[in-house]
Amino acid sequence: MKYPSGIKKVVTNNSNKATINYGNRGMNLESDLNITNEYYRDHDIAYIYKKPTPIKIGTVDYKIMKITEAYFESPSTTDYNGLFNGKYIDFEAKETNNKTLFPIRNIHKHQLTHLENIYKHQGICFIIVRFNKLNETYLLFAKDLFIFINNNDTSSIPLDYFKTHGYLLEENYHPRINYLKVLEKYGGA
Repeated sequence: MKYPSGIKKVVTNNSNKATINYGNRGMNLESDLNITNEYYRDHDIAYIYKKPTPIKIGTVDYKIMKITEAYFESPSTTDYNGLFNGKYIDFEAKETNNKTLFPIRNIHKHQLTHLENIYKHQGICFIIVRFNKLNETYLLFAKDLFIFINNNDTSSIPLDYFKTHGYLLEENYHPRINYLKVLEKYGGA
């Protein structure tokens, strides 16, 4: 049984020792965000969706109704977009196993250009980065992302920059990752 605290005890057949499974470990950021966005929609809070990756179908085996060849049609922009309080929201979600740095190369050039264009047109845009080994997730507004990129000659953003310029997102039962709380308080939503 899964409890809201995310902790369950499992007793194995060949031992009386209990192993503890800490709920979120093993769930990925995208899954957590999808659950969060579904909660927002179900409660009429916001309408934010995962963008599908544009794929072009090459060949289909119509006898068994199966796609046998497909390829990426064009690079996707960012992972999520939608509306909250009448404002357009667009963001990219990334994970890293590094404990102290987030490699900027994890965000593709076309995604940075897209975020820059959304920011220029007064949309609310940001990245959400999960440091998997620390089990910490941060929201960093695009403005602060671009300030770092433009003022630093390094290929990675240190964890300390996320701690001082970003916002630690707490994990909850519902919504799973309440990033809209940060937008309401700091992001102009």
